[in-house]
Amino acid sequence: MLNLSFNFLKNIKNFIFPFYKKKDLKFIFKKLQNGIPENRVVARFVGGCVRKYLSNEKIDDIDIATILTTDQIKEKLKDTNFKIIDTGVKHGTVTIVSENHKLELTTLRKDIKTDGRHAEVEFTDDWKQDSERRDFTINAIYLDINGKIFDPQMGTTDLKNKNVKFIGDPQKRIEEDYLRIIRFIRFKIMYDNIIEPSTSDIIKQNLDGVKKISKERILMELTKILGLKNFLKINQSNNLTEIFSMIFPEFLYLNRLERLKKVYQYSEVNLDLLLAVMLIDEKNNHEYFIHKYNVSNKIKETLERFNKNLIKVEKDKEFFGKDLAKNVYSNGKNHLIALNLINFSKNSKEKLKNFSKVLKKILKIKIPIFQIDGEFLKRKGMQEGYSLGNVLKTLEKEWINNDFKISNERIEEIIKANSN
Repeated sequence: MLNLSFNFLKNIKNFIFPFYKKKDLKFIFKKLQNGIPENRVVARFVGGCVRKYLSNEKIDDIDIATILTTDQIKEKLKDTNFKIIDTGVKHGTVTIVSENHKLELTTLRKDIKTDGRHAEVEFTDDWKQDSERRDFTINAIYLDINGKIFDPQMGTTDLKNKNVKFIGDPQKRIEEDYLRIIRFIRFKIMYDNIIEPSTSDIIKQNLDGVKKISKERILMELTKILGLKNFLKINQSNNLTEIFSMIFPEFLYLNRLERLKKVYQYSEVNLDLLLAVMLIDEKNNHEYFIHKYNVSNKIKETLERFNKNLIKVEKDKEFFGKDLAKNVYSNGKNHLIALNLINFSKNSKEKLKNFSKVLKKILKIKIPIFQIDGEFLKRKGMQEGYSLGNVLKTLEKEWINNDFKISNERIEEIIKANSN
């Protein structure tokens, strides 16, 4: 009931205060229109912001299509407080940054020649031509500053029916840019999970084209896919699962998502956790993924830490038992909660009852604070330097191993032994 009330209020808010009524957006559109007859539409919102507005979703990025060239855009906005960045002038794109918004403005265009990833474009003032070069009908819905829809590809109907459909011939659309295969998977997961057999066949025939895409760009798209709230439902469609696995063969354990679905509500299902569930095994499968996509140090370190601790869980029967407090202290509660989820997801013998028991124990634990620091040791006569750091580590290790207790006599002993 609470969720229904929230959605109702959100819908009312979007209706009364739509994003396009914001002052700075109205100001930009007025500036762009300046000097051009009112009956000629100069600019419209397009893409994700329109799709999300119509679906009552949160709008993050705002894209604007315009009949103006980048030089004309810069000329019209030169005496304003907006910062203009040349992000892709060759392709007709500039970025406008204000206090409240970061907007991409792109001149209407049509593709002249493509190589499967990048296009040679020609600028146009024909809105329908611009729509024909876009990927999916739901991304070719235009909205003017007064809230009027222009929908040459019937995208609003497909959006209402949650139908992700290529514009025109899917074969041609894919050959123009093979990244559209991965984007198609993302939008399918986002909306309906169902791939028509004919489209599925065309995608499979063109999978070799994915090799033309940089690993960095693929990883960026994968991150968006794994961030979708519907991702855990991917196994509901055989076609979708098959294509996803062909693009990302390193994800050997999509089946584990079914077990994760039983417990995911107990933790934030983020990128790190999903990668660990789908990658980690006894053969260091995650290392291949790390190397293939040259992932960030943060992802690398997190996966390696999960892997190391999962090995400990396997070997040490007391990891989640009498050693739990030590492991929580060393790794933090969030890591242990996630580790418990991953362990349950990858281990079909693990009982739900045992998972819940471990979770309750983790949540109850009060993490002790190690009271000894460098200042304490200096007061005991130690000098700043390597020895002091060493003693601090030794004391903390002994404190942990002794159930977070250490006597003053033992502290003095360790200091004395390392002061000579």
